[in-house]
Amino acid sequence: MALPPDLEAVNISKHFGSVTALDQVSLHLRPATFHALLGENGAGKSTLVKCIMGFYRPDHGDVLIGQKSRDIRNPRDAHKYGVGMVYQHFTVIPAMTVAENLVLARTDRKTILNWAKELEELQAFMEGSPFQINLHIPVNQLAAGEKQKLEILKQLYLKSKILILDEPTSVLTPAEADEVLGLLRQQVADQNLSVLIITHKFREVVTFADEVTVLRKGKFAGCGLVKDLSVADLGEMMLGERIEANQLPKAALDHTEPILQIQQLRANRDSGLEAIAGIDLTVHRGEIVGIAGVSGNGQRELVEVLAGQRQPTAGEIRVNGQPYQPKRDQMYKNQVYVLPEEPLRNACVPQMSVAENIALRTFDRPPQAKAGIWLVFQAIRATARDLIKQFSIRTPSENIPVGNLSGGNVQRTVLARELSAPHVNLLIVANPCFGLDFHAVEFIHTALVESRNRGVGILLVSEDVDELIKLADRILVISGGQFLYETTINQLDFAALSQSMAGH
Repeated sequence: MALPPDLEAVNISKHFGSVTALDQVSLHLRPATFHALLGENGAGKSTLVKCIMGFYRPDHGDVLIGQKSRDIRNPRDAHKYGVGMVYQHFTVIPAMTVAENLVLARTDRKTILNWAKELEELQAFMEGSPFQINLHIPVNQLAAGEKQKLEILKQLYLKSKILILDEPTSVLTPAEADEVLGLLRQQVADQNLSVLIITHKFREVVTFADEVTVLRKGKFAGCGLVKDLSVADLGEMMLGERIEANQLPKAALDHTEPILQIQQLRANRDSGLEAIAGIDLTVHRGEIVGIAGVSGNGQRELVEVLAGQRQPTAGEIRVNGQPYQPKRDQMYKNQVYVLPEEPLRNACVPQMSVAENIALRTFDRPPQAKAGIWLVFQAIRATARDLIKQFSIRTPSENIPVGNLSGGNVQRTVLARELSAPHVNLLIVANPCFGLDFHAVEFIHTALVESRNRGVGILLVSEDVDELIKLADRILVISGGQFLYETTINQLDFAALSQSMAGH
């Protein structure tokens, strides 16, 4: 069997107006190797691979495949040379089956299909593939991890020999991420594939990659064999300074005063099927309670109920010992704040400015309003400038639309709004570091632990088990809308945690 072709990007430059996204960047993906492309948000990683794939035409430079210069004008041209890409967001069609999505991905689609023959060929392909998914199930019934596997299967089905993965594990639990990357690593070892992975996660680089290229602010910052580089070396190339994992000291607190109590809570999915099946939960003052689980087991619905975005069908919620309904007046009275998943969609108005988004909690109260109706924009902007500095939000101005900021800075904006109140009793947080770079992750983790040390009760829902182990005082595992396992962090049994996440 022939090796995958050699891929090389040579001195690639790309400008968007006056902004230089890439400046003379080079990368070499050798045949049958696993290569990581590392860098902070905005470093130019996605722009580089989009130039390779033909989404963008570089202003300068060359793409060589099989050691020959190739004119790649679109992804179909890239596919012609055996290059396929799995994108950060799903491209499968939810209402169609797995089989239909695979057939639809082909470039040689026929007007009339012999479905019996197609299914026979698909079944043979699936049996020899690294991932197994039921061909007949609609995609909208798949969990996030299975959808990501299907995206990779599409490229293998199209016989791509070079696979580019853009943050492929951002929707996966650590166990799923290790499974997916481990199976691809085996395909590389068997010399069936070359893999180029964009990632923020040093652990994935160290565990799976042979080589790494690092970008910083649109420029080449370094490369090398992973076995010769430490995490501090990678961080120094990525950030221009040496970084070490931040140890977060937790104050010794008496976790006896309940701040949030949930009793026999039930709620449905959008489809009407039950998502939360009668759960009980208590969060104490000065405690971080982590909720672990594979995507799609009721976490999202639980957070939406507590944030007032979904009606429960049964059960009771109490905050500070009193019955609680998550409406704006009660949230303010009880000092309950929420950092939801996908904040740009769930917690911000993208077209409004950073200052206006920061003021969404307080715009009708002094000093930002007079008589509850007259907005004092000078006070709104002054408050925003203070919080931009305090929370290190990277924005040219408080008047920039929040939708123009990077994901990490959107997250910091919401965190500034939710944590800047004089008194916070309860903070509900969902996947706070989804897809963020190292600095943003460390900043958010530090802010959460500092809040906990001040006595804030925190409910942390995360699909990143490493994050929960680092931050939580107690962890509960949710599966099928029920809690199957509970432990203090000091008594954690990782095997039991993994088994309960799998529904056992």
